[in-house]
Amino acid sequence: MLNELRERIAGEIRDRGAIAFARFMELALYCPNCGYYEREEDNIGRRGDYYTSVSVGSLFGELLAFQFAEWLRPDGMRIVEAGAHGGDLARDILGWMREYRPGLYARLEYWIVEPSAAREGWQRKKLADYGSRVRWVKGLEGLTGGNSPQPPGSRADGLRGIVFSNEFLDALPLHRMGWDAKARAWFEWGVTLHAGRFAWSRIPPGSSGHRRQEPSAAFPLAHFQLSPADGLLAALPDGFTVELCPAAEQWWREAALVPGCDQLVAIDYGLTAEEFLAPERKEGTVRSYYHHRLSGDVLANPGEQDITAHVNFTAIKAAGESAGLKTEAFLTQAQLLTGIAAHTWEAESAFGKWTAERIRQFQTLTHPEHLGRAFRALVQSRR
Repeated sequence: MLNELRERIAGEIRDRGAIAFARFMELALYCPNCGYYEREEDNIGRRGDYYTSVSVGSLFGELLAFQFAEWLRPDGMRIVEAGAHGGDLARDILGWMREYRPGLYARLEYWIVEPSAAREGWQRKKLADYGSRVRWVKGLEGLTGGNSPQPPGSRADGLRGIVFSNEFLDALPLHRMGWDAKARAWFEWGVTLHAGRFAWSRIPPGSSGHRRQEPSAAFPLAHFQLSPADGLLAALPDGFTVELCPAAEQWWREAALVPGCDQLVAIDYGLTAEEFLAPERKEGTVRSYYHHRLSGDVLANPGEQDITAHVNFTAIKAAGESAGLKTEAFLTQAQLLTGIAAHTWEAESAFGKWTAERIRQFQTLTHPEHLGRAFRALVQSRR
């Protein structure tokens, strides 16, 4: 399968020339049957390649469930999760709701947006205990306020609730743009073949198949809410690289328009625009993980290692606001979870006892040297 994936990518390069990194990343992660997220159910946690907040234990989902229960309205309740991976987070949220909010649980619908048939199969197996409480759609266009999917583009009103994602946006295919100081222009980094191996190559303007304007001095800066007049370009070193993820911005904008979306929430690795442009990030933020170690070559062994990059929260925030949402909070995961936990401590009986195991998980989730500082949370609302 993996040889098949490498040959497919190499075949596209031989047929078309260097391809955009977004296309390489798309195939490496999502190619049916042989992409990294398609071929193996359990690539998270101790036996996988990387840890997530979910793999720490059930507390992460339980705290989110407590917060979601506070947000949900009685006139129709729906939680929508994108990027549900193996279904563990959905299981933790639903399990807490069933035990501590049975009345709410009885009226709740939990929808999962999942384009992959393989991942949907893994999720259905893990969530079988919740029966028809959980529903699946292939994309955001399948969501509706009613009880069954509507045709794409439907905007029927009905159920109201929350759309959220955890470590979803950071894995969407992205483009890498480099700065040519001499020409004072941006170019795109593509992927080519060199001596039988995948290698970086500059892509001539307009040849990557990326539907956007031609690369220019202003193009990447627009995604960082900056302009050439800011004087930043004069200070950028030659070859300075940034990532652009139009797919993430488009997804967020479409999610904001989902019928009945009262809250839109993302928890992910991420930075602000200013942080992306810090001198120490000259090579950008794209990285890969294999067996809990950073891989030295993000182009090596496609399908065998995870590929990810920090989310541009400045661009995501702007996308939501352009769709009519109000930004309620942008904070670290430690700040988010500590705030929720403070409310549970006020009413422990409504959340469950804070056992030694829960406290251990909380420390891992919030400690700045573990997961507390690396992850950010964006909360936007239509209320």
